[in-house]
Amino acid sequence: MPHLTQNPAQDRAPSEAGPEAGPDLLRWATAGSVDDGKSTLVGRLLHDSKSVLADQLESVSRQGTPDLALLTDGLRAEREQGITIDVAYRYFATPRRRFILADTPGHVQYTRNMVTGASTAELTVILVDARKGVLEQTRRHAAVAALLRVPHVVLAVNKMDLAGYEESVFAEIAAEFGRLAAGLGIPQVTAIPISALAGDNVVEPSTRMDWYGGPTVLAHLEQVPVAGEAAGTPARFPVQYVIRSGDLRLYAGQLAVGELRTGDRVTVLPSGRTTTVTGIDLLGAPAERIGAPQSGALRLADDLDVSRGDLVVPADAPPTVTRDITAAVCHLHEKPLRPGDHVLLRHTTRTVRAMVRRIGGAGRLDLNDIAQIDLRTAEPLAFDLYRHSRRTGSFVLIDPADGATLTAGMIGTIAQGTPDAPA
Repeated sequence: MPHLTQNPAQDRAPSEAGPEAGPDLLRWATAGSVDDGKSTLVGRLLHDSKSVLADQLESVSRQGTPDLALLTDGLRAEREQGITIDVAYRYFATPRRRFILADTPGHVQYTRNMVTGASTAELTVILVDARKGVLEQTRRHAAVAALLRVPHVVLAVNKMDLAGYEESVFAEIAAEFGRLAAGLGIPQVTAIPISALAGDNVVEPSTRMDWYGGPTVLAHLEQVPVAGEAAGTPARFPVQYVIRSGDLRLYAGQLAVGELRTGDRVTVLPSGRTTTVTGIDLLGAPAERIGAPQSGALRLADDLDVSRGDLVVPADAPPTVTRDITAAVCHLHEKPLRPGDHVLLRHTTRTVRAMVRRIGGAGRLDLNDIAQIDLRTAEPLAFDLYRHSRRTGSFVLIDPADGATLTAGMIGTIAQGTPDAPA
């Protein structure tokens, strides 16, 4: 069973990273069933943390009272229907931390939007209506969070005001979700009872739930560790652009994970040629090292044939290089995907032709379907397993006819609940 906690120990505050570091950044996403109050929660966070400008607040106020959901439901269709239908990104900050929020839809037909919003998130807040408990869509969103390996999951039991602020209601839902999370392989869940509309335990502690001694939603967001990729993960530098200046060649890109230093022995994939890093440029100035997610340019000792899409890695810690890929995927397009289809596979900065060899379950993928697939690429591809690196273990499939994004994939991942998952 995952560790279910109301007050996880946070030994090191973000501000302790050093005075020169400043507030760090947390990417997080919301999820939940329709009308569970995701947009209201986000609106309450923005309002009570003083992150809303006066003119913004006035534009969503009715008879002097702000409609908090409208702070995030920005599309005209969303306002008319009273539902969230697209991922709404919001940026705000407190003295302790900066935030990028993806407010995702709750309808099952918009599952692909949650995949998009949560794919880069370090924390997901899954809302549950205290009157309804854990629903099928709650289970689906928890499964997506597990599939995407989101490091931190928060269960926000909302509308506690409509459940009489009863501790037993919260405890029962938290226990049921804990069992669900355990089955999905989610290691830890932080459960918080809230009322987004009334403001209980969102920014300020609730005076009506004195039986709860854990953090508010904002306090947890400010304190949760942001670790990024695991320490010691080997460097992966996807080449984005080759810069030529006279006889000098520099290979520019963004380091996906790890770090590289001048003097490191590296291998360029998929060719497999080995050389030495003789120089690193950051913002046009020489540097001794580059660390993820910095962008920069490498100079190499040997005149190798390096181009966009190649991957520079430590010579003693290479990734897998193969033409055969097995992955868990979520289909994002109305056009079905079938075995035998020819697609383009985009992985970091590399795009290769590929063919779908097998699709688990129903044998085809329709919009929002999650399944296991096998692919064969036309050229060798260098990648890591998704559990080791979200950046170099993920890919998208593209329709070669019109360039539309078809499918998002996680290499080497087994989707719980699919026929391929272990019993």
